[in-house]
Amino acid sequence: MKHIPRSLLLTSCLVAALPSFPLTAYSQEKEKEQIKGVLAEPADASEVREQIAVVEKLKTVVPDRGAVLFFLATAKQHLGETREALLLLKECMALHEGFDPSGSPSFLGFKGTKEFDDWVAAVRRDFPAIAQARLAFVTDEKDLVPEGLAYDAKQNLFYLGSLNRKKILKIDKQGRVSDFVPADRYALLPVLGIRLDPADGTVWANTFEDAGRTELVHFDSAGKLLDRFAPKDNAKRGFNDLVVRKNGEMILTDSLSNQVLRFDPPLHAFTSLPVHRVLLYPNGIALADDDRSLYVADGVGVVKIDLADNSSRDVDPGPGHTIAGADGLYWHNGSLVAVQNGMGSPRVAAFKLSKDGNRVTRVTVLENHTQFTTLPTTGAIRGNDFYFIANSQIDNLNGDKIMDVTKLAAVRIAVVRLP
Repeated sequence: MKHIPRSLLLTSCLVAALPSFPLTAYSQEKEKEQIKGVLAEPADASEVREQIAVVEKLKTVVPDRGAVLFFLATAKQHLGETREALLLLKECMALHEGFDPSGSPSFLGFKGTKEFDDWVAAVRRDFPAIAQARLAFVTDEKDLVPEGLAYDAKQNLFYLGSLNRKKILKIDKQGRVSDFVPADRYALLPVLGIRLDPADGTVWANTFEDAGRTELVHFDSAGKLLDRFAPKDNAKRGFNDLVVRKNGEMILTDSLSNQVLRFDPPLHAFTSLPVHRVLLYPNGIALADDDRSLYVADGVGVVKIDLADNSSRDVDPGPGHTIAGADGLYWHNGSLVAVQNGMGSPRVAAFKLSKDGNRVTRVTVLENHTQFTTLPTTGAIRGNDFYFIANSQIDNLNGDKIMDVTKLAAVRIAVVRLP
């Protein structure tokens, strides 16, 4: 989930105490400092408040109330509004949808307090650890900070994008890793979503950097750059993930402008798709086998868009479940496979949909609370197996700099069998 706005990462853990919530000595000291006016608002406070206002309006629109509450709780805590944050978090946890705040940096200051620990214990009982994945591949380079992953069925190999090294690698069936597009060849921006063109096997990838510069790039099967496309307006944009339709048309998530875009290759034109509600950092995207039903994940759910008539609606997750916070999103035999790293503690899950594709009928958690869910991001499907980036280390990347090289580890690609 590269380039997440601060309001979504919400890394601040400055905590103010509540009389009814016995916090740590650290938190109580921070409250004293805040009362004295020592603590300043975070630099992105204005942006966060704007997003809070947007999400407040989504309460009556989005079917997943837990996702809205969790976002608001995290945002409020980021602003230091702890009383409101805890009330929202308490309401979210009471819905038992699987949100686990113990994995969120914003709530680190609450660990060790009774009420918070009770919440975490309850969600761990309801959604226990599930270990079904196994290690598939390991890279020698530790500083890739990978994001996109795609599978080429014709050549039986995977493509892996690197945010930090700004290149694309390939992994063959023996697990050998080599450069597909070297870092010094085309001056790429950080690489995110990667997809194969089903018509000719060429490779499409999205690239963008924090400043809002972005490009869609196109390579042949040998890694030669065929073309590159950038928006012609001056808006701050960030192409994140993408799908390729049978007619060659691209559909992209633009995470910085909160839009879904069509790209027409012959016309070199980007146009925005209409959506029934405001999107909150659209990210993962999946296309059903009918080449018409498009699914777009954002911070509070998944939106289904009919590409034939441009109608849209939220996918209903049903009570006791959440489909929100999906980074990678994929279609497989009537189900959506999601890498959910926006729900506190990440997991990988499959969501069986109703025949009309509008609601979830069954949830199968594939991997949860294991070594392979440290910080997963995206994946790719090969047959009935789902390969996914298990330890993206994206939390160790700030802009274009690794924050702590001593924490870097070999990149692991895990694989789990799909239901």
